[in-house]
Order: sequence, then C-alpha cells, then structure tokens
Amino acid sequence: MPNAAPAPAPGRPDTALVLPLPSDRGRRIALILIRRMVGCGLRDASAALLALDTFGPSFQRPLTLARSLVVDLAGSSRRTIRLAPCCAPGMTRDEGLIVAMIDGEGLAAHAALTDDAPCNRAWSTAAALGAALDDCCPA
Repeated sequence: MPNAAPAPAPGRPDTALVLPLPSDRGRRIALILIRRMVGCGLRDASAALLALDTFGPSFQRPLTLARSLVVDLAGSSRRTIRLAPCCAPGMTRDEGLIVAMIDGEGLAAHAALTDDAPCNRAWSTAAALGAALDDCCPA
C-alpha cells in the first residue's frame, strides 16, 4: 500500500469508496470495529462480540487498541475524518490512511489524515494495533 491513499477523482465526494477493503482478515475486521465504534459508540456490544468471535481469548488487546485509536484520532485530527458504514464493500480515502497507519506506513499517513496535527499519539496507537493484529491473526 502506498504511503498516502489516492485523492478522490474530480467530482467524487470524499466519502466515495475509492479503495478495496484490506485483503488481510485482521485489518478488515479492525476497520469494521473502528466503523462500529465511531457510529455506535466506543462500548458497542456488536463490536465487542465481533472482536471476541474473530480473535478468541486474546480479543481484548485489539479491541482496546481500536478504541484508543478512535479516541486519539478524534482528539488530534484538525479535520473531519470520513468513514463508510459498517457494511460498505470498500474504503474511503481516510479509511485507507487509517489502514496504512495500522500497517506501519509512517507519519506521512498520519499527517495526511490529521492535517499535520502535532500530536502523533494516534500513529503510535495504530502501530500497536497493527502489532496486536499480527499476533492474533498471523498471515
């Protein structure tokens, strides 16, 4: 995945599903968890059940880190972050940047997602979530 997700085509809104869902199951589930928590609250029971079903006994680490990432992005971003509904078959540009951060793509993805917000706590949380997903769902 490149360092920054492609810009939407001219005339297409920021919410357009311009990217495919991640092929990695752990990243795809993490994105759905983030979508659920943003739309339904950090303590959404469906998100917790999805994490338990997917990650088994070690579900708490990725679930807690996904919650932390949502809070950190909401607190540090200088702009609105566009997310698709939980059942959407693709990703928005912003979701692509979140997945890039989880994959450890660096501060360029964080800067593009938060409009260069000085706090990189969200990037650290995303890196920790990526490590947790790698531990729970090895490729």
